[in-house]
Amino acid sequence: MQEPKRSDLVGQRKVRLEKLDQLKKLGVNPYPAKSFRKEKIGNILEKYEEFEEKETVLAGRIVAWREHGKLLFGNIKDESGTIQVMIREASLEEDLEKGYLGWDKLNLLDLADFIELYGTIGKTRTGEITIMVKHIRLLTKALRPIPRKLKNKDQIFRRRYLDLVINEKNFEMFKRKAKFWEVQRQFLKDQGFMEVEVPVLETVTGGADAKPFVTHHNALDQDFFLRISTELYQKRLIGAGYEKVYVFGPNFRNEGISDEHLQEYYDIEWYWAYADFRDNMKLVRDLFLHIVKEVYGKTKFTTRGYTFDLVDEWEEIDYTSVIKEKFDIDIFNDDTEKIRKVVEDNHIDIEPDANRTRLIDNLWKIIRTKIAGPAFLINQPTFISPLAKSHSDNSDLTERFQVIIAGSELGNGYSEINNPQDQLDRFLEQQSMRDEGDDEAHMLDIDFVEMLEYGMPPTSGYGQSERIFWFLEDVTAKEGTLFPQMRIEVDNTTRKVYKGKVDFPEVKQEEEESKV
Repeated sequence: MQEPKRSDLVGQRKVRLEKLDQLKKLGVNPYPAKSFRKEKIGNILEKYEEFEEKETVLAGRIVAWREHGKLLFGNIKDESGTIQVMIREASLEEDLEKGYLGWDKLNLLDLADFIELYGTIGKTRTGEITIMVKHIRLLTKALRPIPRKLKNKDQIFRRRYLDLVINEKNFEMFKRKAKFWEVQRQFLKDQGFMEVEVPVLETVTGGADAKPFVTHHNALDQDFFLRISTELYQKRLIGAGYEKVYVFGPNFRNEGISDEHLQEYYDIEWYWAYADFRDNMKLVRDLFLHIVKEVYGKTKFTTRGYTFDLVDEWEEIDYTSVIKEKFDIDIFNDDTEKIRKVVEDNHIDIEPDANRTRLIDNLWKIIRTKIAGPAFLINQPTFISPLAKSHSDNSDLTERFQVIIAGSELGNGYSEINNPQDQLDRFLEQQSMRDEGDDEAHMLDIDFVEMLEYGMPPTSGYGQSERIFWFLEDVTAKEGTLFPQMRIEVDNTTRKVYKGKVDFPEVKQEEEESKV
């Protein structure tokens, strides 16, 4: 296998296309529909004694290729691992009708091609586990080589499929992410929760303080919103008689991008009948410990400059008291201008016309940045928590809790309002804020109020997103998301390759891919 003379991607692609034509002329299908693989590479490596001197069929991508006279060494890789390949000219059998390439046809293969190998498992003189090949069949002809590296994070996010081939660390991280969700769903199932589906498109969105995406439903000729939470529909199901339900899936919030926030993210949220926020706090702590032990095998983490151990006692922080202690602000009685001055004195970036609620909550956010956790924030005021039930002995405070770790809020739960009149009053107050220009205030959902009038038992709900994973891995939101949203861009190489065949949009062009 010889590298093309031209080092640019267009030249290498041209050489590979020529090889593709030669394969077709030989009657070889370069893209067969089926592979006859019998084992994964990782299984061979882990259980070598079971396969030693036995024949099998492996498949994978060519990641190395070294010719030594009449002997060829290479490596192929599948999801489970990488194994050495040894091909002797005298041992390789050709049968083009079956797609088996002979020795003199191996120059038609390239790095990044997917191949299938039939041969015997053994070890070389150096002790490396190897497949001694008798038949080799092409499964996929790659027209572009894999770059040695991607030149910046922007390319990593746009070409995650290349990043995962190049960077084993990221490949393994996203396997952990899959397990991160898997263990949570199993945990909830073991606790008696049932997974349900609820709408992604909603006529009235609610369950969080967030600005929604808007779309138009042509058949109904009505605007809909992408959900910002699954809360209100899950509570409808509690009203219907289900006692433990949860939803796993994406939510959408049309807000700013940051290292900790994306507009589309995955979330797991549940509702538990006949339970209160204290019951849920215990369940949440148990879930956190279950996640880290199952996924990472440890409880102590360092992320974003904070170190915390989830097995420690979780401190409870009182919202009203901590703001009074830190800023000498009485959130119920001090006037708005006094609060605004404290916000400004602490150089908080906030809209000039921010209302009292937003000002107060930003005071808490200053305090939050100093907390490593693990901790629970409790006793948030009613005007900040429009869906949380008030304490029976203090209607100004709610039975709400939030998980505080590494200076951030990583989970939110409370005892739910099941008094329809109380809920309507809260909604009307939020709708008034919305009418005054607060795009993140809750919409009035009169259908939900109607449901409550039919009766919903005492209930506690909780939700947490993939931000927890980003924090445990100490990565940014984009780094911890397989395919984060990006502006449309087309690199110059692709424009050259498909010039005259594709009409590209007039958008910013990327630089060419990294050299291969």
